Amino acid sequence: MAAGKGLKFGTRAVHAGEEPDFAATGDVVTPIHMSATFARSDAEKPTKGLEYSRTGNPTRLALEKRLASLENAKHALAFSSGMAAETTLLLSVLKSGDHVVAGNDLYGGTVRLFESTLKRFGVTASYVDTTRLSDVEEALRKDTKLLWVESPSNPLMSICDIRAVARMGQASGAMTVVDNTFASPFLQNPLDLGATVVVHSTTKYIGGHSDVVGGAMMTSDRKVHDAVRFNQNALGAVPSPFDCFLTLRGSKTLAVRMERHCENAAAVAEFLERSPKFSRVNYPGLRSHPQFELARRQMRMPGGMLSAEMKGGMRAAKDLLRKLRVFATAESLGGVESLVEHPASMTHASISKEMRERNGLTDGLVRFSVGIEDSEDLVADLRSALG
Repeated sequence: MAAGKGLKFGTRAVHAGEEPDFAATGDVVTPIHMSATFARSDAEKPTKGLEYSRTGNPTRLALEKRLASLENAKHALAFSSGMAAETTLLLSVLKSGDHVVAGNDLYGGTVRLFESTLKRFGVTASYVDTTRLSDVEEALRKDTKLLWVESPSNPLMSICDIRAVARMGQASGAMTVVDNTFASPFLQNPLDLGATVVVHSTTKYIGGHSDVVGGAMMTSDRKVHDAVRFNQNALGAVPSPFDCFLTLRGSKTLAVRMERHCENAAAVAEFLERSPKFSRVNYPGLRSHPQFELARRQMRMPGGMLSAEMKGGMRAAKDLLRKLRVFATAESLGGVESLVEHPASMTHASISKEMRERNGLTDGLVRFSVGIEDSEDLVADLRSALG
């Protein structure tokens, strides 16, 4: 079955990249090609373009075709983790003296990459509230080569006007990169809004089962793809064939999982907003969210992620985590099971307390990745833990 552009998302999630090869075995599911190297009958002609599994592997190529289809991209590249995708991309498109404008509410690992690694090589970053377009415009400089956006952001769930930011980037000669991990390709397609590149931690919603670590970048810019493709091979941060198989398998159910994630997250967010224990709930599906209308225009559904600030600060937040039973206290997100974490001491602990507080990430903030369990059980777990 051909999985072309004319098909709907759910159909492409099941079939793209896995069309049966009737000339071979007719496999409905792409096999795990564990071979490290590939024999050739002619020394100068690799068999079907395959040389060595770091350079290319049939299982990885199937995954990359599917990822490109899901983000409406011409090209996709798979990596061993989300951070491997980010690092390879940034090393491929930036050089010493370049400047990056990034959101001030980002995953801690991304900030660490900018501040502890790239800074040593002469790349600088400025952090702004990307929901304020005037702040983004003021931060742009002649040496700005890249705009880095998360929407929804991690962990405050801010929504950035991707189309408007991408236009600013185009006008100034800077590419726009959107980390679309929180939304997943089912809820939002940044390339359709003008972004140059999309990155994902495929560990999260695309894999969806907390059993594989991976990353990806998608783009329709051939020049960017070729530069990153060269370094994908040169640096070698590629996923194993088994990792690619697991990600392919998980992605088949992305559409149906995301619908349940969103339904459950809405129920949890509404419950928390009614609780006197919280001063604020950050969820794009709530009318109280400052970018509620933008989220409705830009996303198909509000997503499965939310965060909430407890009135009792860190002590109350950690007490809640200790008492929850269905929600597991763990980093990561996007799996079928519900997770809860304390950003200040877990995912964002690498960011200084001063920077966290300046950006609104308080010690009382709790982040929820709402899974696909029965929503009644999730709300009951929260009600019990809150006492």
